[in-house]
Amino acid sequence: MTGLIITLVIVGVVALVLLFMAIRIVKQYERGVVLRFGRLHSVRDPGLRFIIPIVDVMIKVSLRIVTLPIQSQGIITRDNVSVGVSAVAYFRIVDPVKSVIAIENVHAAIDQIAQTTLRKVVGQHHLDETLAETAKLNADIREILEELTAEWGAEVTLVELKDILLPDSMKRAMAKQAEAERVKRAKIIAAEGEALAATKLGEASDTMMRHPLAVQLRTLQTLVDIGVDKNTLVVVPAPLMNSIGELTDFIDRESAAAARERGVVR
Repeated sequence: MTGLIITLVIVGVVALVLLFMAIRIVKQYERGVVLRFGRLHSVRDPGLRFIIPIVDVMIKVSLRIVTLPIQSQGIITRDNVSVGVSAVAYFRIVDPVKSVIAIENVHAAIDQIAQTTLRKVVGQHHLDETLAETAKLNADIREILEELTAEWGAEVTLVELKDILLPDSMKRAMAKQAEAERVKRAKIIAAEGEALAATKLGEASDTMMRHPLAVQLRTLQTLVDIGVDKNTLVVVPAPLMNSIGELTDFIDRESAAAARERGVVR
């Protein structure tokens, strides 16, 4: 009787252990790839799932987007400049079966191929292109990675260059280039301003030539501007006095003519 009880207890314990081994919980963002006797059997959806202990093996595959930092790579650009480029890639598993059957470790494989692809793409461009056309480089790297990872059941959703490290000598050279470019712009703008000012002065000179009194009026206006400060001593040259006299005679003549016209009207 005692032996029967012990046997039942052992059977019960074994049954509980087998039941525990048969129960699997697949999360919402996972898929379970089941191998039966080492061969692909099925893919289990999220929820409470059962497998045959010892016979079946379930490998859970996450379908969430994975952030993959690509460590800085020492790269020589097409114009022989050594730079350090780091990036970040985002990928997700779209085919759980391929990610398990086709490759041993899909995450490590994508990490390695991303590094080599980054070196290859950046090395085919000049430094100026690398700095100015990052969007094109991102698209090229992503396109190459998509072709390679499609066989592994993965999809690369985004690739972005994160940092570009330049040698100190190159930074100084680029700073000098930028400074020279700004100096050139400043000189061009100043020259354009001088040309515009000269044009306007020429137009003003032509106007004054047609109206001689305009020169005198402008001179008087200048004297008024100078004489704003009461302590300012203004020295009037002799030709200016003659001009003032001529201006006074002109005003007198105009006043006399106006008076005569009023007399005629009366």
